[in-house]
Amino acid sequence: MSRSVSSKGTLPDEMRRTKIGWSWIMLIIGLILLAFLLVFVLQNLDSVRIHFLTVDFTMPLGVALLLAAIGGALIASIPFAARILQLRRATRKERNWR
Repeated sequence: MSRSVSSKGTLPDEMRRTKIGWSWIMLIIGLILLAFLLVFVLQNLDSVRIHFLTVDFTMPLGVALLLAAIGGALIASIPFAARILQLRRATRKERNWR
């Protein structure tokens, strides 16, 4: 039984890493991080008082920190999203120019 060898290395074609293979690895890492996040939130259920602008309310500390982290990540992703849109526009103009 002979196997074809990939031109990129010595592994057979069916054993090379693919994008789907990486997605499984990232899924497993994501699930592990999600489990750690759940443990963090469940261990920090003490209520804290939150003051935001004119609103005053209480919520569990773990949930408040989780919401703050999500908000920070969303704000930090704005420049990246703008850059992706800029590159897409440039690519579209390049295609239409040809």
